[in-house]
Amino acid sequence: MKLYVGNINYKVDSDVLKALFARFGEVVDATIILDRETGKSKGFGFVTMKNTEDGHKAIKGLDGENFNQRTLVVEEATGKPNRRR
Repeated sequence: MKLYVGNINYKVDSDVLKALFARFGEVVDATIILDRETGKSKGFGFVTMKNTEDGHKAIKGLDGENFNQRTLVVEEATGKPNRRR
């Protein structure tokens, strides 16, 4: 299950994000999204949990929680919106 994680402190890296979510089950992947030009965190990322049950546990356990002085937003990831160029 792929989760969107928003409002992440800019100092948090992918390893810290993975460790945070590992409390709720096996994490397949954790990625902080970086700005292409600066290489700095954009303040959000994605975590893929091995199964849906663990994903729901993570949402329940972390959405709205204070982590590194920021209130996390954790929800099931949805597809990218279609953008016109």
